[in-house]
Amino acid sequence: MTSFSIIDGWLTGIRRVASPNHDLRPHDSPIDALVIHGITLPPGRFGLGQVDALFTNALDVRAHAFYETIRSLRVSAHALIERTGAITQYVAFDDRAWHAGVSRLGTREAVNDFSIGIELEGTDHCPYTPAQYRTLAGVSAALLHSYRGLGRERIVGHSDIAPGRKTDPGPAFDWACFWRLLERACS
Repeated sequence: MTSFSIIDGWLTGIRRVASPNHDLRPHDSPIDALVIHGITLPPGRFGLGQVDALFTNALDVRAHAFYETIRSLRVSAHALIERTGAITQYVAFDDRAWHAGVSRLGTREAVNDFSIGIELEGTDHCPYTPAQYRTLAGVSAALLHSYRGLGRERIVGHSDIAPGRKTDPGPAFDWACFWRLLERACS
């Protein structure tokens, strides 16, 4: 399993693509949650590199009919893990990425304020790959080490913070597999 280091909010040794879709966190919002998402662009298609375009506001809306429906979105996540396990970081973990939308975790709203968002290239009903689980576990272990307010009980799916509005990472996400790999990565 790959081990990761974080310096100044950035994973070292990985691909970076800067997203303009972020801002500063409120000063009184320590990072204490990790939100796992699933995404494909266009829906159900893998490996086309369109998440980079979405997160950098460069999506060619003429390339697919679905893109017209999301043309005005200004979103980002901190990082994306592709089907191969390759990772791209878009926003420093110390900054607020725009990944959660209208959301609540426990009694707190505006989950972007205190969370890190990791996207997995995938859909609710297509199994994620072993390489993605290994990378996610390695990154999560580095985050748990770097952000002391973050604990296992604060690692959730997008569906957990936006029920009825979001379903990702979906039933295809194998939480038991992820927890096993995370335990191994943290030991």
